[in-house]
Amino acid sequence: MKLGSLIVGVALAAVVMGVGALLRAGPLNPPAGPVAPTYKTLSEVEPRIAIGPTTTPGSATAIAVISQPGSYYLTGNLQGVVGKNGIEIAASGVTIDLNGFEASGNGGLDGIATTVASLTNIAITNGSIRNWSGDGIDLQTTLAFNSQVTGIRADFNTGIGIKVGNAYLVERCGARSNGGGGISCGAQGAIRFCEAVSNTGTGITVGQGANVSHCLSGFNLFNPGDALRAGGYCTITDCTFTSSTAHGINTGPVSTIARCTVDGAALNGILAGNGSTVIGCSVNFSQNINIVVGNGSTVADCSVQFGNLGGIECGAQCVIRGNTCASNSNGSPNGFNIHAIGTDNRIEANTCTQAGRGIDADSPGNIIIRNTCSGHTNNFDVVAGNVILVVNAATAPAVLGSSGGTAPGSTDPNANFSY
Repeated sequence: MKLGSLIVGVALAAVVMGVGALLRAGPLNPPAGPVAPTYKTLSEVEPRIAIGPTTTPGSATAIAVISQPGSYYLTGNLQGVVGKNGIEIAASGVTIDLNGFEASGNGGLDGIATTVASLTNIAITNGSIRNWSGDGIDLQTTLAFNSQVTGIRADFNTGIGIKVGNAYLVERCGARSNGGGGISCGAQGAIRFCEAVSNTGTGITVGQGANVSHCLSGFNLFNPGDALRAGGYCTITDCTFTSSTAHGINTGPVSTIARCTVDGAALNGILAGNGSTVIGCSVNFSQNINIVVGNGSTVADCSVQFGNLGGIECGAQCVIRGNTCASNSNGSPNGFNIHAIGTDNRIEANTCTQAGRGIDADSPGNIIIRNTCSGHTNNFDVVAGNVILVVNAATAPAVLGSSGGTAPGSTDPNANFSY
């Protein structure tokens, strides 16, 4: 019986193995027709175009010329040639991925440049461009619209690090130690999350209607240059501007500057044109005045300290509200915390301490309410004809517990207090 069981088991195992082999083997007869290859072509694996002498042949003015729309990429570092641009773009609809590589000038002209007027939809990304005798990237002179530069590091170029035209996006880029400025963008463009440091001249320049956010600019060297110079109708938010050789922020009219930090400007910290808004900023250590705004502007909720000549100065028809101003005259009796030159200004709810003059109004017709001033040579210096009530606040004895103190001297809700 045992021998029979063993024979039956072996037979069953053989049957199972045979069935498994049949299941794995597939059909014995191949399908009709020729045998087709199963591998992918190079264009299927990498659909982009490598930049090189056969795909982007050079010219008398450039190492490589891109003359057709498409997506192009570097396969290695690009070495410049004296008297030539690195890559010239002569078509719209071009994307260049530096692929993490470096384009080094070695006496060449511009690293990447456009040569045909009015191009659109250009994109350059992901790499380093340095040591060109012109600009690192020059996409401005031929008015290339609706394009972008992202993830580029532009260093030690003789001209501007990154220069682009109107309606551009420049994002996550760095421009350091360039001889003609850091980043320059035309009108209606946007610069975001960029750094422009230690450039000669202006760090960031933008045209009318541009947007600049989350950027750092400063330590500009030698030739006087603003950390940021902007046209009118611009918006600048959440940026830091440090140690410029001219103004920290210099904008045209009807601009908005919000939540920015400006320190150590050689001239004014913020210089904004008529109708501008400066809100929630920290401006300190300017060699001239920390904040200067034109007619019809608003300065609100800012911290303004240690301006060498003054804190906040405005023209006419302005609102100066809720600011904290301290030590803005470097010990001079002629310095000020707030100075209104013109008429029809509303100066309200500001806190001013330690300057030559606290609130100084040169013209009649202003309303000055709910401010406090202390520690100045003159807490208030206001000409006749303004709406103002100043009360010399009374001091109180010590207070310990849940009651005590002395009324400051007025119950008028619009009184200003000097103490």
